[in-house]
Amino acid sequence: MSLQSQQLPNGNTLDEGLAVLYDLLEIHSPSGEEMQATAHLTQWMTKRGLVARRDAAGNAVGILEPSAPAPGGGQVQELILLGHIDTVPGFPRVVVRDGKLYGRGAVDAKGPLVAFATAAIIVGPQPGWRIIVAGAVEEEAVTSKGARYLLTRHRPALVVIGEPTGWQRVALGYKGRLLADVMIQRLISHTARKTPSAPELAFAFWNQVVAGVEAMNAGREKVWDQVQATIRDISRSDDGIVETAGMELGFRLPLDVTPEQIRAFLVSLDSQTGLRFRGEEFAYRAEKNTPLVRAFLAAVRSQGGEPGFVVKTCTCDMNVTGPVWRCPILAYGPGDSTLDHTPQEHIEIAEWRQGVAVLADALRRVTA
Repeated sequence: MSLQSQQLPNGNTLDEGLAVLYDLLEIHSPSGEEMQATAHLTQWMTKRGLVARRDAAGNAVGILEPSAPAPGGGQVQELILLGHIDTVPGFPRVVVRDGKLYGRGAVDAKGPLVAFATAAIIVGPQPGWRIIVAGAVEEEAVTSKGARYLLTRHRPALVVIGEPTGWQRVALGYKGRLLADVMIQRLISHTARKTPSAPELAFAFWNQVVAGVEAMNAGREKVWDQVQATIRDISRSDDGIVETAGMELGFRLPLDVTPEQIRAFLVSLDSQTGLRFRGEEFAYRAEKNTPLVRAFLAAVRSQGGEPGFVVKTCTCDMNVTGPVWRCPILAYGPGDSTLDHTPQEHIEIAEWRQGVAVLADALRRVTA
């Protein structure tokens, strides 16, 4: 049963958007398995007047062409609303309870993506502007396949990234990232001997990592400025001859620490340890004083909110697109980011509505 048939009246674009969000939450779409979800979103955008399709990367793309030429015969400019339609694994039950819509992706980030599409439909075509709603694939994977495909095909004037910031805030920065697969091997010996096991050697390596990261962070009080290191996975196996311990380490990086620096640090700890690196992204911080930021601050105020700024310790498609497109960019989306990837993930319906109102107001301001 859809959200619309449960409790929402017909005929209102906001309510239609909520119904589409409910339907998308019921479609399982972890990274690499987004086809059904993108088909559903493109069908709705087509129905509501956008030129919509699945592109060669699998992204759901909806376009509002300009309603009239640019004033004075200027060139048409592109505004890209770049969300993502994939989710992390896990599929908690979709349910509406106490004014909240629960489901995987409600916050991260089908909620912001559908808010983008809904706001674009409400605003409609604008003179001199091509408004593009893109639901990117594989954002939750290290590939960022959807965003990287769009990089080569667009040169937008303005970009909004769809991530949960809360309806009153915009995000201007995201930390960098490096993933390191660590493999330690040793010949098997009897467990009664004092020879360290492969897992013990792995934990010794991890302790060196922790000590090194603590040294890097000396004097850095804010989490945004620190290197963050975590063990994301650990395993042990043997073939009767060789024992192997594996770890996946994750590093979140501030603006002044590069993936190359962390790679060099890890290699320096033990030349005998097997290391493989992936998921490299540089930290990125956008400009604060831009027409795009000012439009969102004014839009939040117009809805009775108190606008604020935030920088995030995670990584998103802003890291991929910001350094290449080099235009005003920010991240925005209704939702509480502390619920990302959790079994309790949900969006407050009232907040989602406010987020759509802010988006629609901001779109009108920047395209005026």
